[in-house]
Amino acid sequence: MNLLTPQDLLSAAQYEQARPAIRQKIIALKKRRRISVGALVTLVFENRETLLFQIQEMIRTERIFDPGKIQEECDVYNALLPDRDELSATLFIEITDSEKSQSLLDSFQNIDRTDTVALKAGETSIFANFEAGHSKEDKISAVHFVRFSTTPTFRDLLAQVEVPVFLTILHPQYRAEAKVPQEMRQEWLKDLE
Repeated sequence: MNLLTPQDLLSAAQYEQARPAIRQKIIALKKRRRISVGALVTLVFENRETLLFQIQEMIRTERIFDPGKIQEECDVYNALLPDRDELSATLFIEITDSEKSQSLLDSFQNIDRTDTVALKAGETSIFANFEAGHSKEDKISAVHFVRFSTTPTFRDLLAQVEVPVFLTILHPQYRAEAKVPQEMRQEWLKDLE
Protein backbone atom coordinates (compact mmCIF):
# COMPACT_ATOMS: atom_id res chain seq x y z
CA MET A 1 0.00 0.00 0.00
CA ASN A 2 1.34 3.41 -1.00
CA LEU A 3 0.56 5.56 2.06
CA LEU A 4 -0.41 9.21 1.70
CA THR A 5 2.17 11.65 3.07
CA PRO A 6 2.27 15.44 3.44
CA GLN A 7 4.66 15.46 0.45
CA ASP A 8 1.77 14.20 -1.73
CA LEU A 9 -0.25 17.32 -0.94
CA LEU A 10 -0.27 20.61 -2.80
CA SER A 11 0.46 23.76 -0.84
CA ALA A 12 -2.60 25.81 0.15
CA ALA A 13 -1.93 28.31 -2.66
CA GLN A 14 -1.31 25.59 -5.26
CA TYR A 15 -4.44 23.71 -4.22
CA GLU A 16 -6.61 26.82 -4.32
CA GLN A 17 -5.48 27.52 -7.87
CA ALA A 18 -5.89 23.92 -9.05
CA ARG A 19 -9.03 23.17 -7.02
CA PRO A 20 -11.69 23.77 -9.74
CA ALA A 21 -10.00 21.31 -12.11
CA ILE A 22 -9.28 18.81 -9.33
CA ARG A 23 -12.90 18.97 -8.11
CA GLN A 24 -14.25 18.28 -11.60
CA LYS A 25 -11.92 15.30 -11.98
CA ILE A 26 -12.89 13.88 -8.56
CA ILE A 27 -16.61 14.42 -9.17
CA ALA A 28 -16.32 12.36 -12.36
CA LEU A 29 -14.22 9.73 -10.59
CA LYS A 30 -16.61 9.42 -7.64
CA LYS A 31 -19.55 9.09 -10.03
CA ARG A 32 -17.92 5.90 -11.36
CA ARG A 33 -17.25 4.72 -7.79
CA ARG A 34 -20.66 5.46 -6.21
CA ILE A 35 -23.51 2.95 -6.01
CA SER A 36 -26.92 3.15 -4.36
CA VAL A 37 -28.21 -0.04 -2.79
CA GLY A 38 -31.91 0.55 -2.37
CA ALA A 39 -33.31 3.93 -1.39
CA LEU A 40 -31.33 4.51 1.81
CA VAL A 41 -27.78 3.20 1.39
CA THR A 42 -24.99 4.45 -0.85
CA LEU A 43 -21.40 3.27 -1.01
CA VAL A 44 -18.48 5.22 -2.44
CA PHE A 45 -15.46 3.05 -3.16
CA GLU A 46 -12.30 4.86 -2.11
CA ASN A 47 -8.86 4.89 -3.64
CA ARG A 48 -5.73 6.96 -3.26
CA GLU A 49 -7.11 9.80 -5.42
CA THR A 50 -10.42 10.14 -3.58
CA LEU A 51 -8.71 10.12 -0.19
CA LEU A 52 -6.02 12.59 -1.24
CA PHE A 53 -8.80 14.95 -2.35
CA GLN A 54 -10.54 14.55 1.00
CA ILE A 55 -7.33 15.43 2.85
CA GLN A 56 -6.79 18.51 0.69
CA GLU A 57 -10.38 19.61 1.29
CA MET A 58 -10.12 19.02 5.05
CA ILE A 59 -6.91 21.04 5.25
CA ARG A 60 -8.50 23.82 3.19
CA THR A 61 -11.75 23.91 5.17
CA GLU A 62 -10.14 23.67 8.60
CA ARG A 63 -7.21 25.93 7.62
CA ILE A 64 -4.63 23.43 8.83
CA PHE A 65 -1.03 24.60 8.39
CA ASP A 66 0.76 22.84 11.24
CA PRO A 67 2.89 19.97 9.81
CA GLY A 68 1.98 17.70 12.74
CA LYS A 69 -1.75 18.24 12.16
CA ILE A 70 -1.33 17.63 8.43
CA GLN A 71 0.43 14.34 9.22
CA GLU A 72 -2.48 13.44 11.54
CA GLU A 73 -4.93 13.99 8.66
CA CYS A 74 -2.80 11.75 6.43
CA ASP A 75 -2.76 9.09 9.15
CA VAL A 76 -6.57 9.22 9.52
CA TYR A 77 -7.16 8.81 5.79
CA ASN A 78 -4.40 6.20 5.39
CA ALA A 79 -6.52 3.97 7.61
CA LEU A 80 -9.13 4.04 4.84
CA LEU A 81 -6.74 3.11 2.02
CA PRO A 82 -7.42 -0.38 0.75
CA ASP A 83 -4.71 -2.96 1.36
CA ARG A 84 -3.53 -5.37 -1.32
CA ASP A 85 -6.41 -7.44 -2.78
CA GLU A 86 -8.91 -5.28 -0.92
CA LEU A 87 -11.65 -2.81 -1.81
CA SER A 88 -12.48 -0.01 0.60
CA ALA A 89 -15.68 2.04 0.73
CA THR A 90 -17.53 4.63 2.72
CA LEU A 91 -21.08 3.45 3.41
CA PHE A 92 -23.69 6.17 3.90
CA ILE A 93 -27.12 5.59 5.41
CA GLU A 94 -28.95 8.47 3.73
CA ILE A 95 -32.05 9.61 5.56
CA THR A 96 -33.53 12.92 4.43
CA ASP A 97 -36.78 12.97 6.44
CA SER A 98 -35.70 14.81 9.60
CA GLU A 99 -38.81 13.77 11.54
CA LYS A 100 -38.12 10.07 11.01
CA SER A 101 -34.33 10.22 10.82
CA GLN A 102 -33.47 8.83 14.25
CA SER A 103 -35.98 5.98 14.16
CA LEU A 104 -34.96 5.05 10.61
CA LEU A 105 -31.28 5.20 11.52
CA ASP A 106 -31.92 3.10 14.62
CA SER A 107 -33.52 0.44 12.41
CA PHE A 108 -30.06 -0.17 10.90
CA GLN A 109 -28.70 -1.28 14.28
CA ASN A 110 -26.26 -4.22 13.87
CA ILE A 111 -25.71 -3.66 10.15
CA ASP A 112 -22.01 -3.56 11.06
CA ARG A 113 -21.92 -6.66 13.25
CA THR A 114 -23.14 -9.44 11.01
CA ASP A 115 -22.68 -10.66 7.47
CA THR A 116 -25.14 -8.19 6.03
CA VAL A 117 -23.28 -6.31 3.30
CA ALA A 118 -21.67 -8.32 0.52
CA LEU A 119 -20.25 -8.22 -2.97
CA LYS A 120 -21.47 -11.16 -5.00
CA ALA A 121 -19.94 -12.36 -8.28
CA GLY A 122 -21.60 -15.48 -9.60
CA GLU A 123 -21.83 -17.77 -6.57
CA THR A 124 -18.92 -16.14 -4.74
CA SER A 125 -19.72 -13.67 -1.96
CA ILE A 126 -17.29 -11.36 -0.17
CA PHE A 127 -18.66 -9.86 3.05
CA ALA A 128 -17.83 -6.37 4.27
CA ASN A 129 -15.65 -5.85 7.32
CA PHE A 130 -16.79 -2.72 9.15
CA GLU A 131 -14.36 -0.40 10.92
CA ALA A 132 -15.06 -0.47 14.64
CA GLY A 133 -16.28 2.52 16.60
CA HIS A 134 -19.14 3.74 14.44
CA SER A 135 -21.95 2.28 16.50
CA LYS A 136 -22.82 1.34 20.04
CA GLU A 137 -25.51 -0.95 21.42
CA ASP A 138 -28.03 1.90 21.47
CA LYS A 139 -26.68 4.20 18.75
CA ILE A 140 -25.51 3.84 15.16
CA SER A 141 -23.65 6.21 12.89
CA ALA A 142 -24.93 7.17 9.44
CA VAL A 143 -21.40 6.80 8.02
CA HIS A 144 -19.35 3.59 8.10
CA PHE A 145 -16.04 2.54 6.60
CA VAL A 146 -15.97 -0.95 5.13
CA ARG A 147 -13.43 -3.24 3.53
CA PHE A 148 -13.94 -6.19 1.23
CA SER A 149 -11.04 -8.68 1.21
CA THR A 150 -11.15 -10.24 -2.23
CA THR A 151 -10.09 -13.71 -3.28
CA PRO A 152 -8.46 -14.80 -6.54
CA THR A 153 -11.78 -16.41 -7.55
CA PHE A 154 -13.70 -13.20 -6.93
CA ARG A 155 -11.15 -11.14 -8.88
CA ASP A 156 -11.32 -13.58 -11.82
CA LEU A 157 -15.13 -13.39 -11.85
CA LEU A 158 -15.02 -9.59 -11.60
CA ALA A 159 -12.98 -9.46 -14.81
CA GLN A 160 -15.51 -11.62 -16.70
CA VAL A 161 -18.00 -9.18 -18.26
CA GLU A 162 -20.67 -11.86 -18.64
CA VAL A 163 -20.68 -12.67 -14.90
CA PRO A 164 -23.08 -10.35 -13.05
CA VAL A 165 -21.78 -8.67 -9.90
CA PHE A 166 -24.10 -7.39 -7.18
CA LEU A 167 -23.79 -5.43 -3.98
CA THR A 168 -26.32 -6.79 -1.49
CA ILE A 169 -27.58 -5.80 1.92
CA LEU A 170 -29.41 -8.46 3.91
CA HIS A 171 -30.35 -6.80 7.19
CA PRO A 172 -33.55 -7.72 9.07
CA GLN A 173 -34.90 -4.18 8.54
CA TYR A 174 -33.36 -3.40 5.13
CA ARG A 175 -32.94 -5.71 2.18
CA ALA A 176 -31.68 -4.39 -1.11
CA GLU A 177 -29.49 -5.32 -4.03
CA ALA A 178 -27.82 -3.35 -6.80
CA LYS A 179 -26.14 -4.61 -9.94
CA VAL A 180 -22.62 -3.22 -10.15
CA PRO A 181 -22.13 -1.36 -13.44
CA GLN A 182 -19.28 -2.36 -15.71
CA GLU A 183 -17.64 1.06 -15.29
CA MET A 184 -17.41 0.50 -11.52
CA ARG A 185 -16.06 -3.00 -12.02
CA GLN A 186 -13.28 -1.53 -14.16
CA GLU A 187 -12.44 0.89 -11.35
CA TRP A 188 -12.26 -2.02 -8.90
CA LEU A 189 -10.01 -4.02 -11.21
CA LYS A 190 -7.62 -1.05 -11.35
CA ASP A 191 -7.69 -0.88 -7.54
CA LEU A 192 -6.85 -4.58 -7.31
CA GLU A 193 -3.87 -4.47 -9.71
